[in-house]
Amino acid sequence: MAEILAALRSLMASHSPPLDALIVPSENYHQSEYVSDRDKRREFVSGFTGSAGLALITKTEARLWTDGRYFSQAMQQLSDDWQLMLMGEDPPVDAWMSDKKLVQTSSNLVDEVWKNRPPAEFAGRSVAEKLKDLREKLANEKACGLIITALDEVAWLYNIHGSDVSYCPVVHAFAIVTSNSALFYVDKRKISSKVSSSMQENGIEVREYGEVSSDVALLASNQLDKDTGLISGQNGDSENDKCEAEGNSNDLMWVDPASCCYAIFSKLDAKKVLRQQSPLALAKALKNSVELDGLKNAHIRDGAAVVQYIVWLDKQMQEIYGASGYFLEGKGAGKKRSDIVKLTEVTVSDKLEGFRASKEHFRGLSFPNISSVGPNAAIIHYVPEAETCAELDPDSIYLFDSGAQYLDGTTDITRTAHFGKPSAHGTGHGVGSYLYLHEGRQLITLRQQARNVPLQVSMTVTDEPGYYEDGSFGIRLENVLVIKEADTEFNFGDKGYLSFEHITWAPYQIKLIDFSLLTPRRLNG
Repeated sequence: MAEILAALRSLMASHSPPLDALIVPSENYHQSEYVSDRDKRREFVSGFTGSAGLALITKTEARLWTDGRYFSQAMQQLSDDWQLMLMGEDPPVDAWMSDKKLVQTSSNLVDEVWKNRPPAEFAGRSVAEKLKDLREKLANEKACGLIITALDEVAWLYNIHGSDVSYCPVVHAFAIVTSNSALFYVDKRKISSKVSSSMQENGIEVREYGEVSSDVALLASNQLDKDTGLISGQNGDSENDKCEAEGNSNDLMWVDPASCCYAIFSKLDAKKVLRQQSPLALAKALKNSVELDGLKNAHIRDGAAVVQYIVWLDKQMQEIYGASGYFLEGKGAGKKRSDIVKLTEVTVSDKLEGFRASKEHFRGLSFPNISSVGPNAAIIHYVPEAETCAELDPDSIYLFDSGAQYLDGTTDITRTAHFGKPSAHGTGHGVGSYLYLHEGRQLITLRQQARNVPLQVSMTVTDEPGYYEDGSFGIRLENVLVIKEADTEFNFGDKGYLSFEHITWAPYQIKLIDFSLLTPRRLNG
């Protein structure tokens, strides 16, 4: 890491003007939580592989901020060249920049240092229905158009999926939609004749990915239609002409500040930008009946795969380690067999993936399997490596958190087990429908950013309470829930109430439950 930091500081010093500090975020140009390998710049400069974090490199220091989920992992992975900062407790990155000003670079300095950077790799409602609803929202907000930069929103709107990002069925793309036109910016080499035909049928113009920046600049100056002939109204009037004809009352371009990168935003006239959450975020989060049925069916198949895994693991732990069972308080042989290949966090994780892969509509995992034993289970987003992973231990807690992408839904489940005699000793996120595992701003959390996003019928969230004791063990249970209307005897103010429907199907381990702490309703439910 020292060589990488030295190379970056050399580029910072030779930059015009010279840079006092370099910020390296986790996100890509689309502000995506999940990124392809070639966009993992923060991981490259720091060596920290967690998905959440922000790096700051100055002339003399290198600091990395991450949250409590990844703090233990970062402590293990960061070299002595880095100082670790805990988000929410230590001073934020702003404290190191309070007397500085941001400078836009013409190229990404990390990419110049990253010599072996990985190369670029090559639904319920119709597109027409989604575009119709979107255009109605544009009209209501008196906006000319919407610039869509979030990858899952582009995928959802145009009903298109890809494999540009590991574990997420999305394609690197942008979109621009106005009242009369729809543009799709993508590497055209990836578009099959079938997809091209579908785009044409829905009135979507396919443009090269790299043209979006120049097109946004033309759009901002009312020149896109004149220079390219792309944006034309049904009656021959361009969308921009329509904006001008209405006396600039409808000349706002809608941009979501949470997902739009500065390279795009800087091309627009700031006075003519509507800065608020994308209308697609909520539309995507509210699942239609086809999506909800798909999610439930996907979880049934996924639950079957998890149960197959538990049964297999139960048998292996008894045969190899003489352990007691998952389902019953089996006695076991109490003796480890030396003539059988041992089970590790990685080998059992691979077995779970195999059970899932045998199910209909399986397209891959929704995130790297978390398979953790003992102290490793206290690292919330621990991912085992074959060279360093732990062997399963019947006397230690085993936690597995995993999920899959099926054509009809995305799954996420966590279970905790103990194959010996356990000794005595909370929260959630939105879930996409064959899209991102972490969706939207609907959360079960105390985080400030989620407080203004109320839960609504047809949203999906996870419920995943956990307890983690650093260096000892971790416990977490996770299920996916669908939000639905509650049928209550009373309805004060006629406002209605919400309830949760569990759609995850896999058993808890009974011997890890203290039944004396459960209410009669829970015991009988």
